[in-house]
Amino acid sequence: MQYVLAQEATQDLDDILDYFLSHNIDAGERFIQEFNKKCKYLTQFPNIGRSYANLDPMLRGIPVDGYILFYRVFEDNIEIVRVISGYRDLKSVFTDADDE
Repeated sequence: MQYVLAQEATQDLDDILDYFLSHNIDAGERFIQEFNKKCKYLTQFPNIGRSYANLDPMLRGIPVDGYILFYRVFEDNIEIVRVISGYRDLKSVFTDADDE
C-alpha cells in the first residue's frame, strides 16, 4: 500500500514548513522526519489512527509533533487529507472544507 497527499495536505505542509523556516529550522527538520516516518507506518498499519467519524465517516488521524495527520484508507492507498494543528477547531476546519 502507498500514500498520496491531497492538495489541501500539501498546502498545510507548505504553511507548516514556512513557519518552521522563519522560527526554528531544526524543529522543521524533525517535523518532516516524524511526518515521513508516520506516513510509512500508515502504509503498514493503515487503521492504527483514531477515528474521526464525527467529522467524516472515513476520517482517521494520528498525532505528529503537535499536529494531527488526517487520512482516509482506501483499498489501494491511503490519502493524507490534511495536517492540522491539534489546537485548531477541527470541526470548523472540516465544515469549511465541505462548504467549498
